[in-house]
Amino acid sequence: MPPAAPVAHPAQRTSRFLQRWLDADPGRTALLDDLARLSLAEADLGAALARELDAGLPLPRAMRRLRNLLVCAIIRRDLEGKADLDEVVTAMTRFADFAIQTHLAALAEELVQAHGMPMGEESGRPQQLMVLSMGKGGGGELNVSSDIDLIFVYPEDGETAAGPGQRQLSNHEFFIRLGRRLNAALSEIIEDGFTFRVDMALRPNGNSGPLAASLAMVEEYLIVQGREWERYAWVKARAVTGTPEDIAALDAIVRPFVFRRYLDFGVIDAIRNMHAQIRAEVKRQERLHPERSHNVKLGRGGIREIEFLAQVFQLIRGGRDPALRERSTRATLRLLGERELLMPETVERLLEAYTFLRNLEHRLQYLEDAQTHTLPASEEDRRLVAEMMGMPDVAALLARLEEERAYVAAQFDAIFADKTENPDPDVALLADDPENRAAIAARLAELGYDDPDGAAARLVATLQGPRLLNLPEASRARLLALADAALLRIAGVVREAGIGSHAATLGRLLDFFEAIARRSAYLSLLTEYPHTLERVIRMINASGWAATYLSQHPILLDELLDDRNAGAEDMGQLAATLDAQLFEAAGDTERQLDILRETHHAQLFRLLALDLAGELSVERLADHLSLLADTIVGATVRHAWRTVATRHVEEPRFAVIAYGKLGGKELGYVSDLDVIFLFDDEDDSAPSNYAKLAQRFITWNTAHTAAGILFDVDTALRPDGASGMLVSSIGAFERYQDASAWVWEHQALTRARFCAGDAAIGARFEAIRERVLRKDRSSREQELKDEIRAMRRRMRDANPSRDGLFDLKQDEGGMIDIEFIVQYLVLRHAASYPQLTVNIGNIALLRQVGELGLIDQELGRKVAEAYRLMRRLQHQVRLQGQEKARVDPELLGAHPEQVRRLWQACLGS
Repeated sequence: MPPAAPVAHPAQRTSRFLQRWLDADPGRTALLDDLARLSLAEADLGAALARELDAGLPLPRAMRRLRNLLVCAIIRRDLEGKADLDEVVTAMTRFADFAIQTHLAALAEELVQAHGMPMGEESGRPQQLMVLSMGKGGGGELNVSSDIDLIFVYPEDGETAAGPGQRQLSNHEFFIRLGRRLNAALSEIIEDGFTFRVDMALRPNGNSGPLAASLAMVEEYLIVQGREWERYAWVKARAVTGTPEDIAALDAIVRPFVFRRYLDFGVIDAIRNMHAQIRAEVKRQERLHPERSHNVKLGRGGIREIEFLAQVFQLIRGGRDPALRERSTRATLRLLGERELLMPETVERLLEAYTFLRNLEHRLQYLEDAQTHTLPASEEDRRLVAEMMGMPDVAALLARLEEERAYVAAQFDAIFADKTENPDPDVALLADDPENRAAIAARLAELGYDDPDGAAARLVATLQGPRLLNLPEASRARLLALADAALLRIAGVVREAGIGSHAATLGRLLDFFEAIARRSAYLSLLTEYPHTLERVIRMINASGWAATYLSQHPILLDELLDDRNAGAEDMGQLAATLDAQLFEAAGDTERQLDILRETHHAQLFRLLALDLAGELSVERLADHLSLLADTIVGATVRHAWRTVATRHVEEPRFAVIAYGKLGGKELGYVSDLDVIFLFDDEDDSAPSNYAKLAQRFITWNTAHTAAGILFDVDTALRPDGASGMLVSSIGAFERYQDASAWVWEHQALTRARFCAGDAAIGARFEAIRERVLRKDRSSREQELKDEIRAMRRRMRDANPSRDGLFDLKQDEGGMIDIEFIVQYLVLRHAASYPQLTVNIGNIALLRQVGELGLIDQELGRKVAEAYRLMRRLQHQVRLQGQEKARVDPELLGAHPEQVRRLWQACLGS
């Protein structure tokens, strides 16, 4: 009886390439079985190649045989369920890198033997070719049967150092020859097939450009000719060969081309257009070859759309968030979930679709080792693909494919669908006739505008002003469309809010449009995300200060994009992220200053949005703003210290002490920072180094950069005031407080606290503060009162109110009176009641002294209510952009009188 025929392995039954490879040499089965037992992502490629070379094969044949073995092992492991997508793409990418590096080293050695080592004309250094892997190879996600997209770059022009018998070449010619030989070594088809097909079309000037380009040529090309789609391509550029120094130089050239420092929403339209061209070509091919439909890569809802979804966020934000410069599509999608740029559930669903589509793509290629992305025309081949995908039949495969593609297409459209609004024909006056003031005024009157003629006049004047009239045609058309859309929205917002003026809100919006008119990225953002325009209108209608702030910092538009910023960020996480960004920018002080400002502005704007929505009390807002300032101050100290070249310790023994509103955790939107600087360090260089740090701290906060200013800093409360040293040792500070400080300085100490820096110095300061505040002042009670009254009188005389309005801070019965009352009570009674030294804020301290019987409890409660109301009114006045906090006295009712009664009870007339 003849022996039974061996049963074909499932992978052999479905992959004709695998079956042919085994049929060619039955002895390969054992080798395949051995390799397929282990994860191929970590296979020892060097040892495997050495076995082929030891058999006497030349390198090109040995590499191809290794490639075929590796691909067959991948097919086996994948179809057996032993390898996931990550193993497949990682194994192929590692092999591509290995093949490039191995062939390049051998070929470069041959050329050097013939022509000498290429040398840099300026540096005099030996030159090495940088092979850049682009596309999926650059992203570490190479297909099993993919070609590899490469670019060849060399550092400098120059000539080879030719010796006797060697023919000298220019570096340019040397590296072009090397590149040609490398391409041939990888892609020529010989008896063992090929290693990789090579595509060089992404190089500067494409197929018409030189095969290899110097760094200078690359830089000039990207600056002068680089196109939008090339930014998309260069995101994934990864150097497979080259020295770290040369790779860093290339990165410094490419990074600013790919990743813009501003939020670049114009890239949405650019990718939309690029995608439309790809889709048009795919549709044309499908019309010509209907049997090649279902392109899982370039078709609707395919792999390319997922890649675009990930990369659009990279191109928009990667200049500001280095983490988003990740090359892998899968890793980028996960980052988008972590950054809340996409909903986590959306990310998971996209990753699921991506895995399905990539697995299907591989199985299409497993059939014949062909670079294909479309379902085969043959029904039998489709059945084999369905079997490889674990589907019961072709119908089930097609249904699942349609489900995944539909989801991807919907997510793609949510980002990339053209959102340019078709204006209401009853409102769209501007695009056709932006000078027709009468028609615009009539329509605004119909919409209920409070001053339609004035609003129309302002609108026409702005649109006909030189700043907007001289815009590029596309930007002007976009701006007119936005203004058209805004007219109706303003009417709705003012009506719904019940506050504000149509004309004033339109005026603020036009000021904002003028500020951003020449920054097409912001016009793109408002166009691509129409709901953002409405959020802008709501905010500027509620607050003139917000309108001015947004016009000064239009990058904050990003904070209005969606609800992902609906809450104040955890300050611990913020501090960690800020530290990471500042470390990334080390050595670039200007960028560090901008990072601090951008972080502060963004958090401030989030709080403003919550505030205007009525979700924060005055006290909670002040707590958030004070904690935010503490975080910024701490980061500034840490990173400014690293710029002090003469620093004598790694971590400064230096502390920032907050006074005033920051000290009392009552910070507002535009408050200054009242601070002093202390150190505790016996090193001889400590005073000068910490003086440098203090000066840099002030500069880092107050300098005007492209991102604006951070804080104004006031150091007048330091020992001896403006005539004193900028920094003091903790010992000198203690001596000053004991022997030389004025009463008003002890008053200020009631609202002081450690803010940032060395915690040990902070603890010592708090101990000094408590001891000073707890001094027994009972024998000097009248002197204490006289000093406080005299100081209050000087302040009031310096700030007279002559307009009939009540100055919430300075007028009699106002906020400073309340603060002085509390400060007096702390200084007078803390010796007996040490709990009064705890810095808990004026409202809580008024309640506490009432409970202790030091003042009339009911009167104390009323004064606390007065303080809360005055802070709220001060806050509202500030939000409307007024510098002086003055209001109609009727808004305060009897509150100032209650304050005057408590003043009289505590401090006399």
